[in-house]
This record gives sequence, structure tokens and C-alpha cells, in this order.
Amino acid sequence: MNVSVFIATSLDGFIARPDGDIDWLMEASQKAIGEDMGYESFMAMSDYLIMGRNSYEKVLSFDEWPYEGQKVIVISSTLKSEDIKLEGVELFSGALEDLVARLRDAKCGQLYIDGGRLIQSFLNQNLITDMTITTIPILLGSGISLFGAREHDVPLELEFSKSFPSGFVQNKYTVGQN
Repeated sequence: MNVSVFIATSLDGFIARPDGDIDWLMEASQKAIGEDMGYESFMAMSDYLIMGRNSYEKVLSFDEWPYEGQKVIVISSTLKSEDIKLEGVELFSGALEDLVARLRDAKCGQLYIDGGRLIQSFLNQNLITDMTITTIPILLGSGISLFGAREHDVPLELEFSKSFPSGFVQNKYTVGQN
């Protein structure tokens, strides 16, 4: 089973401004209209989207829920099941390795992990198998880091690198185990 990351970051490694705002990403995406960066096919192959509470709350602020028809698991120790009101969305608060084992036993082929802190937690527990990172040509200077401080080195093997007319650069890595 693949436990995958598909995310965009600024050139200096941030996924959001310090307050969680992603206005810069929304603005940059307007430059990339018509450029297929593989997101739709990636989503189609993903059995579950697993996101952290902060990402879930950010997405809830959008005009519409972008994951209609997608199974979503929100990882949170503070939310309660009654806080989750969307169909196809479930709450999980246990150990990440237990969740991965449960979904592996259910014969899932791919899990999509989203959210900075959640990605860091999955990496720290050696649960990520691959990462597709699209770098946006902007320097934010500060914000929420995709990787933050590392508990250990994470060896990566480049599968491919592709640039787009918008200036976006996408790299896909296989994550080695340490």
C-alpha cells in the first residue's frame, strides 16, 4: 500500500503563512490554469484522504467541500464525532500505525496524507512511502513549514522532476526507511 503525500510548497518550504492563510497558493494556482500536474489522477487512485484537524478546518472555510465522493479521515484528539457532519468523513484519534494497518488489512491501495504536522508525524514514524512536492516560485519568508525540525534523516530517491510553464516545479520522491 502506498502512503503518499501530494502537496505544494513555497520555494522556501512553507505550506501556509504563519496564520494558516494560503492566499499565495490560490493566487499562484491562477497562473497554472490548464496545467495538469497529476492531482486529479492522484485523487482518483487514493482510497482515503487523511488530513489533520487544522487542514480539515481550513478546508471547511472554503466556499464548497472539494472532496465530495472521497473518503476522508480526519486525525484529531480534540474533535468529537459530532463535530464531523459531512458524509464520507470519519474521525480517528488513535495511533497512526494502527490506522495504516487497518487500512492495509482493508486492501487499500493508496492513502493520501495532507497537512503539515500530520505529514511530519507520518514521516517521523516511517509511514510515508512517496511524496510529490510541487514548488511554487514564491518566497514567503516565514510560515508553516512542510517539514519542520526533523527527528531523524529521511533518505529520498527522486523518481521524476517536471517543470511547468507557470514556473511550478514538481518532484516525486520515494521515501527510504532509516
